[in-house]
Amino acid sequence: MSQPPFRAEHVGSLLRPKALTTAFRRHGAGEIDDAEFAAIQDAAIREVVAEQESLGLQVVTDGEFRRGSYWGHLIGPVTGFEVRPAEFTFHDDHGHEQSFIAAQVVDKVRRARGFSTDEFAYLRTVAKATPKLTMPSPPTFHFYRPRNGIDPSAYPGPREFLADFAEVFQEEIAELAELGATYIQMDEVPLAMLCDPAIRQRMADAGSDPDDLMAMYIEAINDAVGQRPAGMTCGLHLCRGNFKGKWLSEGGYEPVAERMFNDLAVDAFFLEYDTARAGDFSPLRLVPADKRVVLGLVSSKVAELESADDLAGRIDQAAQYIDLDRLSLSPQCGFASAVSGNPITDEVQRAKLTLVVDTARQVWGEA
Repeated sequence: MSQPPFRAEHVGSLLRPKALTTAFRRHGAGEIDDAEFAAIQDAAIREVVAEQESLGLQVVTDGEFRRGSYWGHLIGPVTGFEVRPAEFTFHDDHGHEQSFIAAQVVDKVRRARGFSTDEFAYLRTVAKATPKLTMPSPPTFHFYRPRNGIDPSAYPGPREFLADFAEVFQEEIAELAELGATYIQMDEVPLAMLCDPAIRQRMADAGSDPDDLMAMYIEAINDAVGQRPAGMTCGLHLCRGNFKGKWLSEGGYEPVAERMFNDLAVDAFFLEYDTARAGDFSPLRLVPADKRVVLGLVSSKVAELESADDLAGRIDQAAQYIDLDRLSLSPQCGFASAVSGNPITDEVQRAKLTLVVDTARQVWGEA
């Protein structure tokens, strides 16, 4: 493929090397200054970009190495937010739970400065392959605290907040385009969570119509990315939660598929299909002919390495519902949505990315 998404993809975040995690801790403690911290980040990014290219990937990210988490870097550059406990918890197959933090809207949101433009500007200087810039979706900043996440003194409701917030992304994307960005990806959790029957019921019990929320979130994403310039590809990653190997939700895509696939103004969908929690491939029948799907079949959460033949077989199953030529392959999510990362090693991460490239070549003859 000469244009993204490529046959072999990855979602964005990568395990931080030890020197970088140490630097995050030391910088937070005031032991190193901003300049030394940035130099350590620069070095780590150069190395991880070179590694991605050496594996045969045509797309590279900076691993989100400048971020403490996949969304936290907006706090500060975008005014109007504070941080509070989320109203959900992560969990795993053993019943263990993990709390986390989320954004609280306390004032009008405004873009004081770029939150990812500096990331891209540096990435572009060190990448030979196509650089991809990832960013959290606007609905993420509402759904993690759906009942109490917006101070009434700031906005009367979520629609007014999301309308303002969309302008923040419009400004960011316009500046990214000026810097030469041609490939962006929105990381979207709420629409995936609205696939979960238990969460849909929870929203209904709290007085919110899940389908109205879906419509509002689709509108917010479209407002954010719909004005991107011609020639800029936008992918949307549907995430069921990814923190220290744990997840937030389950359920097949059917409850959101028709409206999401047809109404969202994006070019490709990165869909998590690494476990049975994601359901079957039948919702892919609803993807319109002008959009692509990246199948997240390789798990970033567990160390066990998948089989290339098994992956090829699952791709063939998906191709019963959507043309094989409109499919690609990736891990289901990033390897480190936060600095702490998932419970796997650098060697496992490298093996899984290599597997994605090798399987893509086996299935499509190219990566």
